[in-house]
Amino acid sequence: MNYGSQIDVREIPVRDKHPTIFGAIEVLEQGETLELINDHDPKPLQYQLKAEFPEKFEWKYLAQGPDVWRVAITKK
Repeated sequence: MNYGSQIDVREIPVRDKHPTIFGAIEVLEQGETLELINDHDPKPLQYQLKAEFPEKFEWKYLAQGPDVWRVAITKK
């Protein structure tokens, strides 16, 4: 995996989380990976990503709680 960046959204206000994450995802180059760190399962984000950008990203859990969730989001 070619990590483009890492974003820890645990301290970001709820209303700003998805816009912040999508902003980081938009600047990924093909093959780059964004590591997302959160305090809960970001499954709703995965659904939104699949709906808005079908087949454009790979989602891989690196850690699945209970306190910290880490996901690698790779642009295909």
